[in-house]
Amino acid sequence: MNYQGVIEVSELAALLAHEERQQDTDGHVVILDCRYDLADTEAGHNAFLAEHIPGAQYASLHGDLSGPCDRYGGRHPFPTQQQFVEFARGKGINTNTQVIVYDAQRFAFAARAWWLLRHFGHQRVAILNGGYGAWKRAQLDTESGAAQATSAGNFSADAAAQDLLSYEDIYPHLNTPPWQLVDARESKRFLGNEEPIDPIAGHIPGAINKPWQSITDDDGMVLSIAALKAHWQSIPADDDIVCYCGSGVTACVNLFSLFLIGRKARLYPGSWSDWCAHILHPRSTAASA
Repeated sequence: MNYQGVIEVSELAALLAHEERQQDTDGHVVILDCRYDLADTEAGHNAFLAEHIPGAQYASLHGDLSGPCDRYGGRHPFPTQQQFVEFARGKGINTNTQVIVYDAQRFAFAARAWWLLRHFGHQRVAILNGGYGAWKRAQLDTESGAAQATSAGNFSADAAAQDLLSYEDIYPHLNTPPWQLVDARESKRFLGNEEPIDPIAGHIPGAINKPWQSITDDDGMVLSIAALKAHWQSIPADDDIVCYCGSGVTACVNLFSLFLIGRKARLYPGSWSDWCAHILHPRSTAASA
């Protein structure tokens, strides 16, 4: 049992059936429900309490998958290693745990959990194809109410610092970038025609646009490997890719799609919201770079 990319509803149902029969919990399955609504921060948790996949636990974008906000770092900063270790252990995640994450937003928030787990050294994590909608369409069992781990996990982190780039990494190389920046936001935000969230419209100079919704169909099912390869073929195979979005969340959907086709990429976690903060409140070192 080692799922690291997409897991289908039928495969998860089989894992849960197996979980009921096995006695050894060291390699057990942990399911994280990552449903969320940026406009209503409690909507995802309320939806979870009303109904969720049996055995799932809730993971909140702002409460579990992000750190505290500051002037810099974006609207959804990465949690510290210690914060994430405490979260993972609280969910009962061990070294050999198979983690399954899902949402109802075409991987928008599940991919963030997937990326964080991998960044902190846990490879056995997969995203449920089609999310909660696919589970419901399959007419499989659900449950309601609060849920928590039966025991604490022994998760330990081994963060991959090379996975991340900061403003200070990117800014000095704007004129001769050694990477291709990829903006995951909708094209109207990328082009600066509309900006409903951040204080400045536009994008980082030199970036190209690959909207995160483009890797799934309208039902939230991931596109075929052939389609994903075609989606990314405009970027040469040997180019270093750095993904960003508004706040480092939906960029993880692009990172997930690149993983599925065997291409490596890095994340600018602060993303456009952090870039705007540096424009509005430049540090002396950045201003003189």
